[in-house]
Amino acid sequence: MAEGGLVQEPAFRATSVDGDDADEENHEIFLSVFVQQSQIGLSYYDRRDYTLHFMPDTVDNSDLQLLDRVIQELSPNVIITSAKQDHSLTQFFKNLESNPDYKPEIVMFPSANFGLEVSKQRLLSAHLPFLPSSITESEKIPYLSSCIPLESVMMMRSIGGLLKCLERRRFVELEDSSVGIPVFQFLTYTLKNVVYIDRDAYSALQIFKSELHPSVYKLQSGEKEGLSLYGVLNCCRSKFGSLLLRQWFHRPTRDLNVLKRRQEVIRFFTSPRNSADLSTLQSCLRNIKNISMLLQRMSLSRTKVIDWQNIYKTVYNAVCIRDTVRSLPQTIQLFQDISENFTDDLYYIATYISKVVDFDGSTAENRFTVRPNVHSVIDEKKRTMMGLPDFLTDVARTELENLDPRFSTCSVIYLPLIGFLLSLPRLPTMLDKQSFEIDGLDFIFLSQDRLHYRSARTKELDTILGDLHCDIIDLEMSVMRELQALVLQRSGCMYKVMTLCAELDCLMALAQASLDHSYRCPTLTPNHRLALVESRHPLLELCTPVCVSNNYFSTETEGKVKVITGPNSSGKSIYLKQVGLIVFMALIGSDVPAKEAEIGLVDGIFTRMQSRESVSVGLSTFMIDLNQMAQSLNHSTADSLVLVDEFGKGTNTVDGLSLLTACLSHWLRQGSQCPHVLLSTNFHSLIQLGMIPDSPLLSLLTLETAIEGEELVFLYEVKDGICQSSYAGNIATLAGIPPALVKRGVEASDLYRTGRPIKKIDRPSADEQNSRCAEVVEKFVSLDLDDPDLDLKLYMKDDLQPALEELL
Repeated sequence: MAEGGLVQEPAFRATSVDGDDADEENHEIFLSVFVQQSQIGLSYYDRRDYTLHFMPDTVDNSDLQLLDRVIQELSPNVIITSAKQDHSLTQFFKNLESNPDYKPEIVMFPSANFGLEVSKQRLLSAHLPFLPSSITESEKIPYLSSCIPLESVMMMRSIGGLLKCLERRRFVELEDSSVGIPVFQFLTYTLKNVVYIDRDAYSALQIFKSELHPSVYKLQSGEKEGLSLYGVLNCCRSKFGSLLLRQWFHRPTRDLNVLKRRQEVIRFFTSPRNSADLSTLQSCLRNIKNISMLLQRMSLSRTKVIDWQNIYKTVYNAVCIRDTVRSLPQTIQLFQDISENFTDDLYYIATYISKVVDFDGSTAENRFTVRPNVHSVIDEKKRTMMGLPDFLTDVARTELENLDPRFSTCSVIYLPLIGFLLSLPRLPTMLDKQSFEIDGLDFIFLSQDRLHYRSARTKELDTILGDLHCDIIDLEMSVMRELQALVLQRSGCMYKVMTLCAELDCLMALAQASLDHSYRCPTLTPNHRLALVESRHPLLELCTPVCVSNNYFSTETEGKVKVITGPNSSGKSIYLKQVGLIVFMALIGSDVPAKEAEIGLVDGIFTRMQSRESVSVGLSTFMIDLNQMAQSLNHSTADSLVLVDEFGKGTNTVDGLSLLTACLSHWLRQGSQCPHVLLSTNFHSLIQLGMIPDSPLLSLLTLETAIEGEELVFLYEVKDGICQSSYAGNIATLAGIPPALVKRGVEASDLYRTGRPIKKIDRPSADEQNSRCAEVVEKFVSLDLDDPDLDLKLYMKDDLQPALEELL
């Protein structure tokens, strides 16, 4: 089989006989997508270079705008998905089929082909020529885990469907059915201008953090946002604003035009003179509802009273937003877009709804009702309905005169759907249905000892007045349908309302957070420079009364690789996360917690900070650490930010130190292509033994500490230099380790460091010492000094002296 594979392998490579024409012919892209509960995973195979590209799981909106952007960039020839798919994906494909300029082939496989375990097995059995020839089946998973994030469930399921399609669509060149479609390499796919951040980075930097809801009444809803960057910045007043902000967090951008559009709005609302406009717009945004859902219900004629109220509130407040924004500077692009797109159709819809819908009456009757003076026939019938009680009393008096004298009372009632009826009390003699018969009356039913009949007069009323209540409902429903048609006819501007209001809500939320926490607007540049002056950790400053600010400078020619040493708990990890969070905040357009900040647009944030054990993947903690490091080494560029915290501590000290040294040397050798690297370590010998080469790109930092008596004081200030001691003993004392153990540990450490032997200590317990002393004394007292055979010197040397040395 191996020999056959070698023979067939050249057939996999695209030939260059026909030049560009051959490349065009072979350029075929198979895109596989799997969507479930707003989560999307996708992968695609490029036939031109036999590369499998993947995008880790991410969040998309109901319109699948992310997928739309992917298709625009790739223009795949074949799109693969599951036959059991999300409604949003079904609607997306319907819209895609209506596009006359682009007609991809859409292939649907049974959902079983997208199972997680099936997909993993399909990946393991795929033809991967780049794997080492000596690799065993058991070694494939650890190896592939360094290439693909196996924990991305949606993405893995999309790969399963993709490989299934490739198996069925074997290329003409592949004559040997035993040889699978080749995959020469795996590459991460990111959209143009979208910054790459994987799940590990989001978790390590605490950008999102889910917690179980404390209320027992909300256990079913699952989780709430804990202390996280998203929780701090999410001051949105609307639900769809929060959803859009979450999308911005999942897709930070390096598009300067987009970022500057956001910054100019935030800068406007953080000005104290514009605080009144900020409050006005925030109060209006609270009443903007989910327009897409409301219009969808309206198109299906499922509109409820609450929907009409929400539509009116939404349109009315949209008009208020438009009027407020039109008084603001139109040089700001978002304000100009709102002024232009919030057309007079909104005012027309709001006015028409307010004139037609009787909201109080609708709430009371729990159905759509019309205001007076809207429809003359409805008004007339309602007046008739209101006068019915008095009119029917008069009719009842007339009917009573013509009834059997046995009946002393009667009444005429109106029942919707049945009509007008004569109601009589049941007489004692009326025992069965035959006795209910009365001449000139038609018996209808018995209820609560009252007999209901139709008389000639009630039949006449049915003919003259009809079924009033049902007629009114039918007429009002007709008016509602007309109103629905009018609203839907002018609904184009309402969709723009939701989009622009969501953006406005997000930017005002970021502006509110900036005001609340004293953030500053960063300077965004396309160069390779990162400069932070007096920067703070955005989460730590909320948890402590005193937060020490620190600087960070990294340029293309110097200080790009920073190695931080210092005692445990001195703030190394906080400093790393602080830099990562500030860069991330700048890439979503937010202000940042720093006195000054210049952010060169990075293309990715890579971390090796948090060890994640995963039973499902079957990898050790150290293996996962290595995978994270491999991701940073293989995919980072000169524009990337790499944060590494304590790499190498999960294995033998010498091996861990060697791996760390090799990684640092690799980055330093890259010169101008080196990423921004911020690395913390407790391997002090890395620097003390000169294991890393000198370079202007290398900068050594430490966290300042002070000793007051025997107590270690952390100052949390970053300064140039290296840490001379780990102060492990002081920190162990702070952690509550018994002083005797700490003392012995420090003693053993000093002996080891100076190359002296460490003697084992076997001290007996106090009771054993007392017993031994009593034994020595008793033996000494029992000596017979007059005994000529007693050799006192020999006794002192062989018995007493060793015993004393042992005890003392």
